[in-house]
This record gives sequence, structure tokens and C-alpha cells, in this order.
Amino acid sequence: MQYFIQSSHITMAEDKIMINETYKRMLQGKSVIRELSEYATKRGQEIGYENVFDYSLGNPSVSCPENYTKAMVDLLLNEDSITIHGYSPSLGIESVRKTVADSLNRRFGMDYEAKHIFMASGAAGALAHAFRCVTKPGDEILTFAPFFPEYTWYVNLSGAKLKVVPANTENFQINFQALEEIMNENVAAILINTPNNPSGATFSEETIEKLADFLTKKQNEYGHDIFLISDEPYREIVFQGAESPYVSKYYDNSISCYSFSKSLSLPGERIGYVAVNPRCKDADILAVMCGQISRGIGHNCPSSSVQLAVAKVIDETSDLSVYETNRNLLYHALTNLGFSVVKPGGTFYIFPKALEDDANIFCMKAKKYDLILVPSDNFGVSGYFRMAYCIDTEKVKRSIPVLERFVREEYPNSLC
Repeated sequence: MQYFIQSSHITMAEDKIMINETYKRMLQGKSVIRELSEYATKRGQEIGYENVFDYSLGNPSVSCPENYTKAMVDLLLNEDSITIHGYSPSLGIESVRKTVADSLNRRFGMDYEAKHIFMASGAAGALAHAFRCVTKPGDEILTFAPFFPEYTWYVNLSGAKLKVVPANTENFQINFQALEEIMNENVAAILINTPNNPSGATFSEETIEKLADFLTKKQNEYGHDIFLISDEPYREIVFQGAESPYVSKYYDNSISCYSFSKSLSLPGERIGYVAVNPRCKDADILAVMCGQISRGIGHNCPSSSVQLAVAKVIDETSDLSVYETNRNLLYHALTNLGFSVVKPGGTFYIFPKALEDDANIFCMKAKKYDLILVPSDNFGVSGYFRMAYCIDTEKVKRSIPVLERFVREEYPNSLC
């Protein structure tokens, strides 16, 4: 690169300017969810946010547990400042890792040890490490539609390639016929998310057992390991009557990626972990490898104080019951209005079929009523929309008459 000094200004030969074209292209594909959330915020400044029915962003709406706050205050007041504010070990604080392992063993009948746990900056950080542990550049990772849109960037920027198995829209379980068709020997890992964002579906035990059998057969056929990476930030938000088996109990080559963002309502603290199945290939070194991966991607050393506070409330959650209340209100309202929708078994999302083929047009029409809905295209399915009902129940109730008016005026033929 050539530099020219002119009148105290440094200029560069224009034909030599180099920036990263991948990230430049990403500017053209900004997060639809974030853009809708920003629109809702601006609209709220105009008419009052209480009048904007913002179902865009999956930000927990309930407070963190009181015991977490007490634990954090106790640490700040009574623990050594260097301990709680200093760097943690690269794999996480040893006592915290053991606490996580012991909790998983109690709850799910596993046999984790601290050496199988890597503390990460939320589920996103956990996934970033897991992908790099078990793939090399050019390998394929398969996931199932509908899926969290950021998976595309998480996977592709790791050097692997994300491929998407088409959805089973009947119940949002796995489309095994489509999986068989897309499966090939270049697949190094399968990525699942149950309970699922955006559908709210939880994979049944039958589905997980069938997937485990399928992967075992494919490992034998291809002569190499195939890892099952389970993204589990909504693991604790499961509603009455729904199944949500612990995935790692069913398949040895499995890695669980967890976040406390939803269970403890701590999305801003960025805290989670990787849990390597003790029966996984190279189980004793995968978590250690995560510490080396951190050196290259910068997802290292989550807050020491947050790690220690989370460990003190490891088996607690926020009061998550409001999400089931909100689910019931919306499911009842949507079905009464003629929407086709799979009843969510967990999370705080519902994923109805739009009342016209183009979900983008549908959601644009809804904006005229200050209903902020997310079209489904970025989730790998067309013709649906997502509602994140992690908002006050009172606001959910007030939104229903607005939703009814929207449907009555824009889609009168859909009414039952």
C-alpha cells in the first residue's frame, strides 16, 4: 500500500485500498430482527412505546432471580477485588466448571467432570468454539429449518459451510427424508436447537432417538465421526405437557452449548458454556481446545464475577411462567382468527403461517397497525412470521384487539 503525505494529510492510492469484502457484504444483509426492533423504538418515541406492540426481539421480559442479585452484591461487597474483577482462567473458573458439571449430572443423569466444561460468552460464544473444535475449513454443518438466522454467519465465518435441511411444517420436528437427501460424507456436524427459535417446537424423544440412530449409521458408512451440536439457550423454558429430552443422553459424539441469558434473564452478562459429552471422541481435550480457539476469535475469559454469581444459583431460574401465559393467550387468539399455527412447546416464540404467501408483505401491512412481526424468510421458511411474546402480559392482552382489527380489515376472508 502506498502512502502520500500532502499538507499534513495522509492519502492512499485508491486502487490499493483493501478492506474485508466479506464483512462489507454483510452490511447489505443486516439483521431484519434488529432493524424491526429499532423501528419499534423510534415509533415508540412518536406515539408512546406502550402503543407499539413490538413482537420483534427475543429479549427476556422477566427479572433475574433475587438470589442472583444477592449473590452478586455479596461478591462485590465481601470478596477480594482481584478475584472478582480479574481475568478468569482461559477455560473458566475451575470451581464454576465443576458446579456446572455437577448440576448437569444431577438433573440429567450424566457423568460430566469439570474438564468437560468450557465457560463461554453466551451460547453464541459457545457455538463459535464448538464449530471450530469439530470442523476444518470446507466441512459442512447441517441444520434444520426454521433456524436462528445468525447460524449462517456463525458457521460460515468459522470456515465451515452451513447447509439447511428443509422444514417439516406439519409439526416442526425433523424432516428425515430431506435430511437423507442432503446428507453426504463432507458433513462433520449436525446443529440442532430445541426448544426451537423461531417455532417454539421441542424435539420429542422419538425424534432425538431417530436422529441419533441416523447419525450412528452415517458415521459407520462414512468412516468418520459426525458430531451433534445442540444449541440450548431455551432449555429451561418448556411448557406443561411438552417433551424436552436432554440431547446428550442419546448420542455420544454430542456437545451442548448453553446460555444463562434466557433461564436467568441475563442476556447482557454474556455467560454460558460448552459441555462436551464425556463419551464423545476426544472428550478429555475438546474443552481444552476451546481455550486455544479463544486465542484466535477473542471470545475469551467471561466476567469472573458473573461466573461466580451464576454458580451460586446454578439450579434456579427466573419466574418463567409468564411465557406460558402469553403463549396461551396468543395461541388462542391466532387460532380463533383463522391462523394455522403449531402450538409451541417452549421458548417465548410463536410461528404462525401468514395469511398470504408473501410474509414480508403481510408483516408490512401489520406495521400500519403498530404490530411489529418478523417475516420468516431469514429463518429458512417462507410464508410464516415470528412473534416474540417476551413482553408484559397486559400488553399481549391489549395487542389482541389490534390483531383482530388488522385481520378483519386486511384479510376478512380468513375469519372463521
